[in-house]
Amino acid sequence: MSDDARVEWADGGRTQSARWRSEAGAPPPKRIELVDDTLTADRAWALASEGTGLLWRSDFQNARQLLQAMSRRADRKAHKRAAPASPLEAFHQHRMAQGQRARVLAKVLVRLEGDYGIDLPRAPDLRLACAQAWGPADGQPCVASLRELLGIVGAFEWRKKGVEIAALGDPPGNRIHPHYGVFSPVRGEYLALIAAAPLPSMELAFDIGTGTGVIAALLARRGVQRIVATDVDARALACARANFASLGVAGRVELLQADLFPADRAPLIVCNPPWLPARPASPLEHAIYDEGGAMLRGFLEGLPAHLEPGGEGWLVISDLAVHLGLRAPGELEAMFAAAGLRVIARHDVRPTHPKAADRTDPLHAARSKEITTLWRLGAGASGKP
Repeated sequence: MSDDARVEWADGGRTQSARWRSEAGAPPPKRIELVDDTLTADRAWALASEGTGLLWRSDFQNARQLLQAMSRRADRKAHKRAAPASPLEAFHQHRMAQGQRARVLAKVLVRLEGDYGIDLPRAPDLRLACAQAWGPADGQPCVASLRELLGIVGAFEWRKKGVEIAALGDPPGNRIHPHYGVFSPVRGEYLALIAAAPLPSMELAFDIGTGTGVIAALLARRGVQRIVATDVDARALACARANFASLGVAGRVELLQADLFPADRAPLIVCNPPWLPARPASPLEHAIYDEGGAMLRGFLEGLPAHLEPGGEGWLVISDLAVHLGLRAPGELEAMFAAAGLRVIARHDVRPTHPKAADRTDPLHAARSKEITTLWRLGAGASGKP
């Protein structure tokens, strides 16, 4: 949202206002009511569904309980929907339910002071967490979604604890610390593929769309002498830089803010793009959804011009999009051929994350068939893997 976006509400016959913050890019509510412990979850759901912002003015922990009760109502509504006729319908139904849930729950609001403090009973001190996510406080009070604030708290704790990456070696020097707004490497199976595939060169590699920097760090740990890691997102670059320093590989990794490729060529170019060709509903979803497969196509089409002779491009991608009906069978291989690429080899692995075995997940039918693949691609005529 624009820094100029503001919200207004009536309080004791006077009009109050504050800056509006929304990481998801949601517009400020046009109408805000002051609410407290007397508000029932049913009434809160009804008001929020109509688009009314609910500015909480009572015990902070009770606001969290209200949000949990509203979440349960959203889950019950989702379970009452008719069974989908196909995986694609299941996906669209799931996305619609997610969007509706997010829009309604985001209407529970909290006011923060100019230093990110919250003047409510039993409110936690979120000043450091907010500063990490939003930058230093500027002295202006603001209003934000309670759900987003709780997400900031979760990201703050996750950043402190870090994510253990088995492919990086033994603890304690194998933790990646994701920053707020940067997708965490929770799918360890694709990193195992990168850790095991034979390297075509130990001299230079490009990591396209580095995110937390986990792939670049893994290549450095495998002995690649120089890695150029690119990303367009400033948060991702800051996150990767901090991780390279903590892992002791900063001297071998050059960070570059760029859309896809550096200007040069390399014998190894690795990319783990978003796996689903669908529209992201918020900036935080850009690591999962790649509208129209734009990043994937950009990587494949630009790869031949950036590979050194005899070099390899490594594409890490799941076939979940095929099982959901978002990508046709054989479409990916056709994209390789259209870009002038041949398949040198492919390495497959089944996912190990909890949702793969969760039969209550609305997308379980597709997830149960999913395979993650490391495609090793070379420039030139097509061949069989």
